[in-house]
Amino acid sequence: MSTINSETGEVVQGRSPRFTMWVVFLIFATISLGSSVEVKNGSSDPNKASKWAIACSSVTFAVTLLVTIAHVLPVASTLIVGTKLEGIISLIMAAFWAATVAIVTNASNGLGVESQTNTVLNGNLYYASWGGFITSIVLLVNYLKEIFGVDVVGQVRNRSARLSLWAGLLASAFIVLGSSVRVFNGDCDGSSASSQEYCKRTKFAIANGTILCFFSIAIVGMKLMTSSAPFVVEFVTSIFLAVLSAFGVAYVTSAKGPGSQIGNLYYASWICFMSSAFLAAETFNEYSSAGAAGGSSNHNMSNGDDKHDGDIQVEELGDERI
Repeated sequence: MSTINSETGEVVQGRSPRFTMWVVFLIFATISLGSSVEVKNGSSDPNKASKWAIACSSVTFAVTLLVTIAHVLPVASTLIVGTKLEGIISLIMAAFWAATVAIVTNASNGLGVESQTNTVLNGNLYYASWGGFITSIVLLVNYLKEIFGVDVVGQVRNRSARLSLWAGLLASAFIVLGSSVRVFNGDCDGSSASSQEYCKRTKFAIANGTILCFFSIAIVGMKLMTSSAPFVVEFVTSIFLAVLSAFGVAYVTSAKGPGSQIGNLYYASWICFMSSAFLAAETFNEYSSAGAAGGSSNHNMSNGDDKHDGDIQVEELGDERI
């Protein structure tokens, strides 16, 4: 089918490249809506959080269904696909799902995460909320890139090497910090020996998340402000955070730790460890490559000097044929 880009006036052949993402978004909205209704019906006294989850999922389901149908109908596609209306819808959906993820994954609400053990209570609702949020962000970024020529991902990558890894570490560190603080405020009363050990590990998780956030913000800030960060600082920081995250994931997600159950703290702790490990590996590889290049350069210079110090090279002439 042919669609018209209202911003440029150009005729675009075929469906929008965001059609598949809108379909995926519709699937996540459908799963989230069904799971939210199931949670509400299973509770004798539904709270405001469950009502918000149902309302948000219902609105998202209706909107994504209409947008998906608009991609299929040639007449409707000219009104939505590639227009400012699609951009506005994408922005609203991203805001909706940011709030939905915060509510669904809050253990005190008892929706996606169990309040007592901080385990995943409803897997469909938990994972669908995260999936919908990520999809909404991808939709918004893709729209900006295509319509306005704003390549957000490309510009961020061009700021400096490994910025995406540092940003991922920062985001997961915030989740570790927020989840561990919530666990400490809700569960740590120090009434038993097991509770004291549990709270001790929770305090370590809070400290771990705070340190990871501080150093990640510092490195990301330097990269965004100056397009680079001192390599020695980044190298030493990445090694330190990798070691700290290794201890953190072992201490926090073990049987007696607050992140032993599957949930935000469990996933975020492992993401922190993997991100910091990749950062340490990449910086060490760059350091080794730079050292090897420097050594090779010195070796070539040395060989060049040796040629001048040795005997005079005499070119041998072959037999001349008459």
